[in-house]
Amino acid sequence: MKLAISGKGGVGKTTLAAALTRFFACKGYRVFAVDADPDTSLGLVLGLPEECLGSLKPVVEMREVIAELTGGSGTFFSLNPDVDKLLQDYTLTYGNISFLKMGGVKQGGSTCYCRENAVLNALVNSLLLRENEIVVLDMSAGIEHLTRGTARGVDVMLVVVEPSVVSTRTARVVEKLALELGVPLVKFVANKVRDGRQEQFLREHFSAEELIGTLPFQEEILDLSLGREAEEPVVFQEAVARIGNYLLASKE
Repeated sequence: MKLAISGKGGVGKTTLAAALTRFFACKGYRVFAVDADPDTSLGLVLGLPEECLGSLKPVVEMREVIAELTGGSGTFFSLNPDVDKLLQDYTLTYGNISFLKMGGVKQGGSTCYCRENAVLNALVNSLLLRENEIVVLDMSAGIEHLTRGTARGVDVMLVVVEPSVVSTRTARVVEKLALELGVPLVKFVANKVRDGRQEQFLREHFSAEELIGTLPFQEEILDLSLGREAEEPVVFQEAVARIGNYLLASKE
């Protein structure tokens, strides 16, 4: 299964991506955890050794490697570079988890991002063609990754939504773009739900078939998202397990 996790900034995409990565790994799957968020915090939330993460360079910052993969520094470059060696040399493997961080897009007014985007797309496509493993893509906030087509070809787009009007609207935009890219399955997960009133608000915006899980707001999860030592509460683990099992069953 190839899974992309998206949504508005701050809704808890990385927390859910890390939790599902751990769940699948504990189930015995080999999991590629890909941090495609410019904040590159997935590795910390996964609890990977900080000293190892510090030495792992984001793909988009590998200027010489990117130039070599795309055919040099001239005007013309390959749109389909061979990235197998990149996967071998620039992933951090920890148990059943192989971690890769892509890095962020350039800011406005900077030079063209075309070469880096070609490598990123080829890298994602390479991961998406591999069998007998699970790929979890922690996407950047908002919709830019969808407009660039980076998530094209995933099996499932999981959109994280919190109890707010802005979050629900962004979630529907993500759904629309994902379907236009040809993503076969788009589902939603409610996060940071504090009470029945907030849960009811979300159920008014998403049907029972669309909303496959609800994660309660808990301080321990906030600590995990900040990279602090904390145990996942049992109620959170059970909610993640239900989501994970649903996703596994959807691919059978």
